[in-house]
Amino acid sequence: MGLRTVPVTFAQAREFVAAWHRHHRPPVGHKFSIGVAAGDVLVGVAIVGRPVARLLDDGHTLEVARVCTDGTRNACSLLYAAAWQAARAMGYRRLVTYTQAGESGASLRAAGWWVVAARPPTPGWSRSSRPRADHGVDGVARLRWQPPEPAAVDPSISSAPPAALGRAERPDAARVPASRRPTTDPSIPGDPTP
Repeated sequence: MGLRTVPVTFAQAREFVAAWHRHHRPPVGHKFSIGVAAGDVLVGVAIVGRPVARLLDDGHTLEVARVCTDGTRNACSLLYAAAWQAARAMGYRRLVTYTQAGESGASLRAAGWWVVAARPPTPGWSRSSRPRADHGVDGVARLRWQPPEPAAVDPSISSAPPAALGRAERPDAARVPASRRPTTDPSIPGDPTP
């Protein structure tokens, strides 16, 4: 049986993540969610929302907050591709996601995504002035990924930012040109960067 994308509610997506995700809890909000089914059985979900990093929250960028499957082959890469297609159709110019340093990123590469930044481990969200609970993912290095430029995927979709925005506000200002992308990062064990 082939895989196909299906609509899912946020509640359905959260329930699937709570049951199947290895190390994260379901997010608390979203812009949209997408499911993938094999026949009539839901085998994976993607939850897409505003970027957690405030500097990326420019109104033109979304973040794939969770992708979760039951292990069905090719479901993850289908979800990443569908999330980018949906985000572009809604007018967004950039979509990002993160993997932990030990994860291969094979599904992202299969969907055409590439590493744009290596993020060092952080102490987490907790501070003495505002304590937060550790959910087991603090102190882990991460890689930020982006899909191909919209123009490379569909020439009819312009990725040029509005002329009225200044350089610091433009959605493409933080993009790393191909000539400056890291080839490997020895400080991150298991770095999947090609």
